[in-house]
Amino acid sequence: MFSRLSQLARHLSRPLPNYAHRSAAAFSSSTSRMTSSSNVETISGPQKGLIQTAGCLIIGDEVLGGKTVDTNSAYFAKFCFSLGVQLRRIEVIADDEDEIIEAARRMSKNYDFVVTSGGIGPTHDDITYQSIAKAFGLELRLHEPTMARMKKFSKPHKSQPNFSWDVPSPALTAKMRMAQLPTDPNVPDEQQVIHVKEDLWVPLAVVNGNIHILPGVPRLFEAMLEGYKPRLLPRLKDPEGKGMYRMLFSTPIAESQIADYLTQLAAKVGPKGVKVGSYPRWGKNRNAVTLVGNDREYMDSLEAEVAEGVQGKRVFVEGEDDTDDETDVKKDKDA
Repeated sequence: MFSRLSQLARHLSRPLPNYAHRSAAAFSSSTSRMTSSSNVETISGPQKGLIQTAGCLIIGDEVLGGKTVDTNSAYFAKFCFSLGVQLRRIEVIADDEDEIIEAARRMSKNYDFVVTSGGIGPTHDDITYQSIAKAFGLELRLHEPTMARMKKFSKPHKSQPNFSWDVPSPALTAKMRMAQLPTDPNVPDEQQVIHVKEDLWVPLAVVNGNIHILPGVPRLFEAMLEGYKPRLLPRLKDPEGKGMYRMLFSTPIAESQIADYLTQLAAKVGPKGVKVGSYPRWGKNRNAVTLVGNDREYMDSLEAEVAEGVQGKRVFVEGEDDTDDETDVKKDKDA
């Protein structure tokens, strides 16, 4: 569905309607509530509170059916990590209205920054816009500026030599579905529909203040996230966007042998917002231990202690201390 429509389909979601969104970083009453259309406070970019948590909703039968491999969630995970945003949940659901409605409401309530991927093309099974509109009691309206950009920047497929933007046809009706967006009449248009690139007609629509509807086509999904990044930076805990910090340790010790130490370490660093991870590397002589958090100075101060605790050393690339010497592995096999 996505590959054939990549040059047109895959609308992003709009900016921020003023629904009663209560996420972990809910707006302060002075900036997040809009008492009337005349006193909406204008802020550069979408109006929002601090972004600390994120959720990702992948929508598409083709993903669940194995026809398409989802790469967007992995890209979004790296994107969040680079910004210092904690990605708390990734879900893959079907092109089913009830499932989309339930998931959109729940994620909007639980996380500060939510993206959806897929289901915004011109075909009958692209129902993301209409489902998310219904989830928050909004209407679908034809967004004329988006329609104008579609006419300017998209070209009819070669199988449509007689297509006309001015003559009614089933093809035109299908294309217009991609410009029919969830609309809150109480929120300024520029906060509901954002075009992150000058030469791209696909809009980013934000619904309920934190649901961002993105296309499923990976190149569009990635480009639009990157284009939206400048608007996100002022809303991060670290506006400079330094991101999360990961320390990597290499250890020759079995996970079971260092499990007790790692349990104690996790309890110690947890209150500082640092998470401890342990990962076996099958077929290798060394396993990996990680510390992930935002407090770089504190984490760096733990380097000697952790290296001693796991009887290993800090590395900067997993496997950088691997060797071609498989003596230990051979000994295990001979035993």
